[in-house]
Amino acid sequence: MNPFRRWKNIRSVLKSDIDAVFERDPAARSVTEVVLTYSGLHAIWMYRIAHWLYKHKWFLCARLLSQLARFLTGIEIHPGARIGRGLFIDHGMGVVIGETCEIGNHVTIYQGVTLGGTGKEKGKRHPTIEDGVLIATGAKVLGSMRIGRGSKIGAGSVVLKEVPPNSTVVGVPGRVVVQDGVRVKSPGNLDHTDLPDPVAEACEDLEKDIDRLRCQLQRLERELETIRREQEQDDFAGVQHTNQKA
Repeated sequence: MNPFRRWKNIRSVLKSDIDAVFERDPAARSVTEVVLTYSGLHAIWMYRIAHWLYKHKWFLCARLLSQLARFLTGIEIHPGARIGRGLFIDHGMGVVIGETCEIGNHVTIYQGVTLGGTGKEKGKRHPTIEDGVLIATGAKVLGSMRIGRGSKIGAGSVVLKEVPPNSTVVGVPGRVVVQDGVRVKSPGNLDHTDLPDPVAEACEDLEKDIDRLRCQLQRLERELETIRREQEQDDFAGVQHTNQKA
């Protein structure tokens, strides 16, 4: 590849990273502000340099650069990971992306997300994130599995299994609540104020069970009270009958 074409490709990738910020962050005001103050963008650009070094077998230099990026931004991206265009890491503190992780185009990741492995196995041990996936705050995606195109991972979820395309996953462990726009159980809009909450759902189920048991207990109390009164009446009638005989 000639130098001009290579520079054109590099410029295109860098522009797609900047465009991703403006597309997905309403707080972004200018290119200058984004380039100077967005730690997620800094981490991605430093990763792209480190990844180039890694591919050319400058492993130590690549790891040193990734550690520098971690120190400066709070975002840890292994230089061996493969990341497409338009990745947007919002805020970013605490994000971890493992060595064999593969991330497609136009993916959004919020702070505290881990794309990690589940043990000390060799080979492909980190997830593959397809195009257009959104992973919300604090979610953990662990192991060598695929998160399908256009899926949404809810805040705080722990995903250990494959996720079909166009799905919404919530909970610990993560479960699909919406697929292809159809509710599996709960609403799937990834608005952070309107996420399905498995804990709240479990509490609601417990409240329903408690109400059902309370109604049963009240019915039993009424039945026992009726039996007690009937027994008192029978005892009173028995006493009167005995007195009459006496």
